[in-house]
Amino acid sequence: MRWTLKQTTNQTSVNHLKEVLGIDEVLAKLLVDRDIHTFEEAKKFFRPTLDDLHDPYLMKDMDKAVYRIELAIRNKERILVFGDYDVDGTTSVALVYSYIQSYYPDVDRYIPDRYAEGYGISYQGIDYAADNNISLIIALDCGIKSIDHINYAKAKGVDFVICDHHLPGDTLPDAYAVLDPKRSDCNYPYKELCGCGVGFKLIQALAKNRGIDVYQLSEYLDLVVTAIGADIVPITGENRILAFEGLKVLNETPRPGIQALLEVYKQNNYTISDIVFKVAPKINAAGRIEHGNYAVDLLTRFSIEEARNTAKMILAFNEERKVLDQAITEQAKEQIIVEKAINSKSTVVYNPEWHKGVIGIVASRLIETYYRPTIVFTKSGNVLAASARSVKNFDLYAALEACSDELIQFGGHMYAAGMTCNIENYEAFKAKFEEVVANTIEEKDLIPEIEIDAELNFSDITPKFCRILKQFEPFGPGNMNPVFLTKNVYDTGYSKTLGVNKEHLKVFVKQRGNLSTSFSGIGFNFGSYNDKITNRSFFDLVYSIEENEWNGKINQQLQIKDMQLV
Repeated sequence: MRWTLKQTTNQTSVNHLKEVLGIDEVLAKLLVDRDIHTFEEAKKFFRPTLDDLHDPYLMKDMDKAVYRIELAIRNKERILVFGDYDVDGTTSVALVYSYIQSYYPDVDRYIPDRYAEGYGISYQGIDYAADNNISLIIALDCGIKSIDHINYAKAKGVDFVICDHHLPGDTLPDAYAVLDPKRSDCNYPYKELCGCGVGFKLIQALAKNRGIDVYQLSEYLDLVVTAIGADIVPITGENRILAFEGLKVLNETPRPGIQALLEVYKQNNYTISDIVFKVAPKINAAGRIEHGNYAVDLLTRFSIEEARNTAKMILAFNEERKVLDQAITEQAKEQIIVEKAINSKSTVVYNPEWHKGVIGIVASRLIETYYRPTIVFTKSGNVLAASARSVKNFDLYAALEACSDELIQFGGHMYAAGMTCNIENYEAFKAKFEEVVANTIEEKDLIPEIEIDAELNFSDITPKFCRILKQFEPFGPGNMNPVFLTKNVYDTGYSKTLGVNKEHLKVFVKQRGNLSTSFSGIGFNFGSYNDKITNRSFFDLVYSIEENEWNGKINQQLQIKDMQLV
């Protein structure tokens, strides 16, 4: 593991914030690292409010989208809300469908089948609309590149309002309205909304058109924060406001479907991290194992009893997903060993029997073990389909472009992608991908890196410091939980291993020269370090600071990221 200590790039701003906010150097540096330089910017950061959301009509085509939806309602047209099968798509459909249905009954919803229809707008979905006398489709979290599909729909007399957040191609689809803050001609001030976020801006505009205040839409924000967490978009700007307010709803008055998913845990407070690791995988499991409709059913239930029944099915899908994920990961590791690919610069594995719904998860698992660009293939009809994941600083999309002659198609971005290839081209692609990675990746990028925000002494971690640090939440991309380094730490004699296989480490530590301050800490999968630190050896500790609730008491606990003996 490489440790990299971030350097202060704007000491003037750090000094200014220390003075106007009355905070210490480290906290001021953390704010500057988040591009916060003034008192006013800090105030907006620490006090997110729905009042600071942008006017939805600043988004290109929003007026046209609202006009077309209101026209459909006046003319008693049937409306179809269409979205992808992942968390962002299913929460988006639940959001817009629920809102429109609250005042207009003739609205339907549609999630494509992951295996029969694939990602995005499908011809089957358009046929469903045409066959059922639906004249308007609202597409969420997809559609920005669906030029042929939209033309097909127009020929059948079906209009589209597209709400997407992915990067458009050179040509936009000929839809009635195209909402996408990443459109080159869209001047909307915030570009990083997820699909459900764009959906929320649409219902905000519809509500505004009806004289309804944005605060009356708060009940939908548990869906929005779930999508923000699952889609790993930056927790900055408008996303920070939506996440902050959404977590309040999720923790205090969640909709029955989310409440049913959370009932298996005994927590009082859920964070973005909990959404990522506890809620999102379950919602995703519906589309991976069976069908995304189960997820939308769950998220639109009115009664907790109905929600619990649907949640039972989804939890069963998730258990099946975990079994598949674990088994395929082990098979993939065996394949790597058999093929003597341990020292390769990339990982490319294939088995025709692997479940297409979990190969993306398996790719991520393999990176945890081998830490290099990874692609997992399986058979899909007459071709091979794959999911790919990358490591920090390596452009996966560019590497796939260099291998595109061996592929049928591919899409994605720097760190994640999907592709298809002919079976007879698999070995050639695998060799070419390894060659491209070996020639372009830097050796240091094959070693996991921990970025350290600042060095602290334990005496710096005061109640005031922790109180202000808590106001940095919610944490996520663009606003990660700060990571600190403390040097010359030692075990006080009470550290021990935890877990069935003693794989985890519970520490009780002090810092040399500071006998009065001690902290407990937890290091998952650090059990092997116990013997090294219990003989009073000094070590350097990298950690984040978290609250630990036990028997009704809340204490600060160090979440260990890494440690090195001095």
